[in-house]
Amino acid sequence: MKKVIPGLCNSICLCFVFVAGASAQQPGMVNNSSPAFTTFEVPGAATGAGQGTFGAGLNTAGTIAGVYVDSNNMQNGFVRHPTSGAMTTFAVPGGQNDTHAVSVNTAGTVAGFYSDASFTNHGFVRAVGGTITTFDAPGAGTGSFRGTYGINIDTAGAVTGYYMDANSASHGLLRAAGGSLTAFDAPGAGTGNGQGTQAFMSNSAGTSVGYYVDGSNVAHGFLRAHSGTITSFDAPGATWTSAGAINSAGVIAGWYSDAGNVDHGFVRAANGVITTFDAPGAGTGAYQGTISDCIDTAGDIIGYYVAAGNVARGFVRAAGGAITTFHAPGEGTGANQGTFPQTINTAGSIAGYYVDAGNVGHGFLLSP
Repeated sequence: MKKVIPGLCNSICLCFVFVAGASAQQPGMVNNSSPAFTTFEVPGAATGAGQGTFGAGLNTAGTIAGVYVDSNNMQNGFVRHPTSGAMTTFAVPGGQNDTHAVSVNTAGTVAGFYSDASFTNHGFVRAVGGTITTFDAPGAGTGSFRGTYGINIDTAGAVTGYYMDANSASHGLLRAAGGSLTAFDAPGAGTGNGQGTQAFMSNSAGTSVGYYVDGSNVAHGFLRAHSGTITSFDAPGATWTSAGAINSAGVIAGWYSDAGNVDHGFVRAANGVITTFDAPGAGTGAYQGTISDCIDTAGDIIGYYVAAGNVARGFVRAAGGAITTFHAPGEGTGANQGTFPQTINTAGSIAGYYVDAGNVGHGFLLSP
């Protein structure tokens, strides 16, 4: 089964703090060539392999939402204040297992999902004051990996995501700010285990993007207009296409895999023209290559690439096509280690996490 990488991009485009010097490779950030790296840890984050702090969402003010893993290997949500760096941690009441804070909007409202004692997932929205509202899609299944996933929240408070039914097939899901739910399926989406429709993000016009897996287990990108009309597309030469993010102009960023299971980035213009790209240094072996995570209003794309040795590095692709790579101070250089940017906001700041040589995660903010 192909790996699933949900869009963690913030909808406007997922304390102990120290500021480190910029890395030897600096990103070509918007209007600035000397960005500052700030790394941070959530109090309570454990320091064993697979544990630590993982930044996921970022809003215009610089508030970061994400996940930390504690000494019991439980995943919990956090919100990091943009100026003081103070951390607020939380777990959804009734969440017997993990809480995943994935996205934060302009108002500071957080969206994500949590799992209960049976490992069934449920969506949630957390207001700035801490009030948490949970939701479940009608038809959502129960049991491991089934249930409802909140993935992205926009400025109006609407949540984009998906749910998995009793057959472990996925269906797109939109939750309005008032709480009403709309489910949808892309034409051609399969109905078996691991098939179906997953929506990752919506822009200010209400256009949603994601991918669907057909009955032959091949993934295709899609965009769903606010009216409900769905358009599917494939990157040239793709055997697997995923649309991860869309900006206010209707430009889509995503990634695709070729016949050799090498990943490549793409950008799809509003008129449907697709441009593919590879980050400098991206590996050419199976499951290596370039993954695009997020696009901002200016058309700048961020993501990471997997190089030879399977270490990850961050990149920024300017709207004009120039790509600059970067890495976090303290990252590991082994397989599945390195730097993993997740989101970029309208100010050009980037948030994400890096994995060190001990396989511990650490949050970071890269500011112009």
